[in-house]
Amino acid sequence: MASTALVYMMTPALACFYGGLVESKNFLNQLFLAIVCMAIVPVQWCLFGYSFTFGPGNSVFGSFNNAVLRSIGLNNFYGENSDPINALTIPSLSFVAFESAFAIITVALISGAVVGRMKLIPYMIFVFLWSTLCYDPLARWIFSRQGWLNQIGTLDFAGGIVVHFASGISGLTATTILGSRSDFDPDVLKTGQTHLPFTVLGTGMLWIGWMGFNGGSALAANGMKYWARVYLVMILPDIFYENTKQTKKRCLVEYFPQS
Repeated sequence: MASTALVYMMTPALACFYGGLVESKNFLNQLFLAIVCMAIVPVQWCLFGYSFTFGPGNSVFGSFNNAVLRSIGLNNFYGENSDPINALTIPSLSFVAFESAFAIITVALISGAVVGRMKLIPYMIFVFLWSTLCYDPLARWIFSRQGWLNQIGTLDFAGGIVVHFASGISGLTATTILGSRSDFDPDVLKTGQTHLPFTVLGTGMLWIGWMGFNGGSALAANGMKYWARVYLVMILPDIFYENTKQTKKRCLVEYFPQS
C-alpha cells in the first residue's frame, strides 16, 4: 500500500510538471486534465477494467468474471478468480489498488498533448474509452499470465511498454489529429508566461513516486537487499548524470576562462 500511495502521488506530480510548462492561461486547465483522471479511471477500473485485464479469459481479452470486483476481498489472497503474475503474497485489493494507480498515470500522461486542444467533456469521454479500449487490452497482453505477449516471453517490469510507449504513441496521435494550437507561442518559455517552479516541484515528486512505481512492481518485499537494489537503480543514474553535467560545466569554464 505504501507503493500504491507513492504511485497515486505521481498523477498530481505530473499535473504540476506539465502545468509549469504550459502558458499561464492553460495552467489550471492542465492541472484539471491530469487530476480528473483520478476520478474517472478508478471507477472504470473497479467496474470492469480490472476484470478485463486480470480476470479469466483468453490471451487477448479478459471477461466480466471480476466485474465490480466480484470475488475480490480484503482477506482473500489470489485464487481461481484472479490472474496475477507474481502477487501471490498480498491481498487481492492491494493488487487492484496498485494496478489502478498505473492505469491512472498512463492516461494522465496523454493530457499534456491535448491541453488547449480538447474541451473538457470530450476529454473525459476520451479518458474512459482509452482506458477501456487501449490500456486494458495492452496491460492484459503483457501483465497477465494469459496474455499472448507474456506467453512468448515479453518482459515489462514497470510499464515501459504498457505505460510509457502506449501513452507516448497515443499523445502523438492525438496531437496529429487535433492539430496545433491556434494561439501557440513557440517562445513561451522565454517570455516568462509559465510557472516553471511547479515543474521543479513536479519533478521532485515524480522522482520520489518512482520509488514506489518501480519498487512496488516487484509485488513483494523479500528483504532489504532487494529494496537497496531498487534505490541504486533509481538514484545512481541521476548521480552520474549530475556529475557528468557538472564536469562539462567545469571543462567549459576552464576552456573558456573569463577575461
